[in-house]
Amino acid sequence: MAKRTLPILKQLLHRQHPPVSTPSRSVTYMPRPGDGAPRTVTLIPGDGIGPLVTGAVEQVMEAMHAPIYFEKFEVHGDMKAIPTEVVDSIRRNKVCLKGGLNTPMGGGVSSLNVQLRKELDLYASLVNCFNLPGLPTRHENVDIVVIRENTEGEYAGLEHEVVPGVVESLKVITKFCSERIAKYAFEYAYLNNRKTVTAVHKANIMKLADGLFLESCREIASKYPSIKYNEIIVDNCCMQLVSKPEQFDVMVTPNLYGNLVANTAAGIAGGTGVMPGGNVGADHAVFEQGASAGNVGKQKFVERKTANPVALLLSSAMMLRHLQFPSFADRLENSVKRVILEGKYRTKDLGGNSTTQEVVDAVIAKLD
Repeated sequence: MAKRTLPILKQLLHRQHPPVSTPSRSVTYMPRPGDGAPRTVTLIPGDGIGPLVTGAVEQVMEAMHAPIYFEKFEVHGDMKAIPTEVVDSIRRNKVCLKGGLNTPMGGGVSSLNVQLRKELDLYASLVNCFNLPGLPTRHENVDIVVIRENTEGEYAGLEHEVVPGVVESLKVITKFCSERIAKYAFEYAYLNNRKTVTAVHKANIMKLADGLFLESCREIASKYPSIKYNEIIVDNCCMQLVSKPEQFDVMVTPNLYGNLVANTAAGIAGGTGVMPGGNVGADHAVFEQGASAGNVGKQKFVERKTANPVALLLSSAMMLRHLQFPSFADRLENSVKRVILEGKYRTKDLGGNSTTQEVVDAVIAKLD
């Protein structure tokens, strides 16, 4: 019996197994942490108008019966650091929704917004600037996605006083981070049927630093022949944005330029109050107002309760899609767009006189 089974065992051992297919794309539109099950999300209301607009999101999520639960923490921009329990919560939940955190000007106080991005390695900032039907703007057909490197560049925070009256600030650009953000931009374009990726730079002056960024973008671009790649100097980019923004599709930038470009594009497409965004890494994501995320609004908006909740509502839709709840994301987006199109309920920045609560009630009433 043993003699008869030995050849069979040998045959089984030497049989060719079909190769196991491994995914060739390691980056997706946004990292997918869940399987569609109900999720806990860390919530940071923040400063200024933050509690108003995050409260708006909570109301709409409850009205939708969205399968998410908020774990809320009080964090303020005048703290020296993000509390450990908050960082642990985001690490555990993988996803955070955040209002603005005020950053004091000067005085050596570091930005908690930047701290959080570095702590969680949220290397990609994504801001989608697009025309909302019914909201008049100077330019039509604007649909720009600004993808900004989030962890180095001028935001490295490496500054010191060489001698009294002379301060040196270091700009750090690495090949690893440049390639990583370029790959994210091209993957985003590929997966979202975008046609063009434009790299924004100042390599004509900063030949080594921005030169390395461009070199990395070119290397990644060569792996995506179906996507058109071009480059533009940042000052020309700003001029082109305000004169002919519809020519841009996906833009990939180093840290500081991305901040400038995203805010300019947001102003062109309707204002920072309506532009969604998120900061994402390999394992975690923080969703917040897309442009001017550190802007906590004027005190009069807080007192009169007239802050615009649209940007954070649309960012929440991005979050829902990220958590694999696309039907809830679509319901929320469509409801917000209906309210904007109707034009009856708008906050002051959009030419109306509505309060935050009136806009929230209108969005809830328009839910399918």
